[in-house]
Amino acid sequence: MEAVKTVQLKKDYDLGKTKVSALKGVDITILRGSFAAIAGPSGSGKSTLLSLLGCLDRPSAGEVWIEGIRTNQLGERGQNRLRLRTLGFVFQSFNLIPVLNVYENIELPLLILPDVTASERRERVQRLIAETGLEGQVKQRPSELSGGQQQRVAVARALVTRPKIVLADEPTANLDSATGIAVIDLMHRINRAGGVTFIFSSHDPKIIERADTVIRLLDGLVENGGKP
Repeated sequence: MEAVKTVQLKKDYDLGKTKVSALKGVDITILRGSFAAIAGPSGSGKSTLLSLLGCLDRPSAGEVWIEGIRTNQLGERGQNRLRLRTLGFVFQSFNLIPVLNVYENIELPLLILPDVTASERRERVQRLIAETGLEGQVKQRPSELSGGQQQRVAVARALVTRPKIVLADEPTANLDSATGIAVIDLMHRINRAGGVTFIFSSHDPKIIERADTVIRLLDGLVENGGKP
C-alpha cells in the first residue's frame, strides 16, 4: 500500500509583489516500508515537499495523501493528530530541548499521548536508548553530546511514538562523513527491522545510494516521474 502520494501538488510563496513557485505540480508515490530519498540541488523544492508531507504547511493546490488520508481535508486538530500518531520528524539542526537530558528529550512526545502509561513510556524510551546506542549518555544534556549522538537522540525521539513514517530533512548535513554514515546505517536497520517508512530530503550521496526509491526534483518539478 502507498505510504505517501501527491497529486499535482503545488506550493507558491508571495514575496512582496513577486510570487515564487516552489512546487509546480508534483506527482509522487512512495510505498510502505520504503527507504526513500527526495534529491535535488538547493532550491529544487525538497524541503518544501517534505514540509507538505509532514503537514507543517498547506499546499497552494493539489493533494497530499498520508496512509490513505487526504491531509488537505483535515482541520488543524486533525493534522496535529496525524503528525503525532503517524509521523516522526528528524531535522538537520537536531531540535533537541537544551534543558532536558537524553532520556527526557526522547520521552517528551509521549507526554502528549494520554493513552500511554508511565510504565509503557519507560519501556519505549529504554528500548530506543538501547537500539540507538545511547546507554552511556542517558543523563547528559544536548550540549554535552557530539553531533552524531544528538542526531541519534533525534532519531529515537522521532520513533518513540511508533510512527508509520519518519520524515528526515537533511539529517546528515551537520555531521562529518563517518558519523553521517553511522546515522544512516542506524535508520536503515530500523527501516528493515520494523518496516517504518523513511523519507529523506537530501543531496547527500550516501543517503541516495542506500535509498530504494529516489525522487529527483529540479526547479519544483519531478525529473523521473516519481518512480523508483
